[in-house]
Amino acid sequence: MSIVVAIVEGHGEVAALPILLRRLGEWQTPGTFVQAPPPIRVHRDRFLNREDEFRRHLLLAAAKCGDSGWILILLDADDDCPAELGTTILQRARDCVPHHRISVVLANREYEAWFIAAAKSLDGHRGFACDPDTSVDAETPRDAKGWMRERMASGSYRETTDQPAFSALIDLQQAFDGSRSFRKLCTEWLGQVQSGTESA
Repeated sequence: MSIVVAIVEGHGEVAALPILLRRLGEWQTPGTFVQAPPPIRVHRDRFLNREDEFRRHLLLAAAKCGDSGWILILLDADDDCPAELGTTILQRARDCVPHHRISVVLANREYEAWFIAAAKSLDGHRGFACDPDTSVDAETPRDAKGWMRERMASGSYRETTDQPAFSALIDLQQAFDGSRSFRKLCTEWLGQVQSGTESA
């Protein structure tokens, strides 16, 4: 058994990401148990722009995951290039905790883009409605939360409750097919789990 300790920026991801990672494990690596405790929440700007904040949270994550686990940094890309920013963050993180395995995934543009990619599987749940004939590039909407909100019967999307619920409901294959950043998460998961198994 290994542990993945995540660093996230949103209140919703603290509850939602462990749910998604458990499902990802059942889907991609059945038979291999990976513990996903509640993530460490950071303020994105302070985390990225203050070296002491960055280092402090990396050291905390390293302590929590131990020698056999790994660290997953999951942030929203917003307007940044996921590949460029991800590479920069990964190098900085390796400088802080050089003896730990680290993955960096930037949801393009927001975590909710993964819901958009699998929107058809969410139709009819929690008041969400999606035209089955609608086709949208999941990573194009700048305000992915707003895209979701517009399709909720209540007219509101609540990050702390809807995000965990939708993480438990989305069709993972649809998300994989429709979102490059979700495929990145899957690639990192497979690589880290296989690496952890080989070194065990």
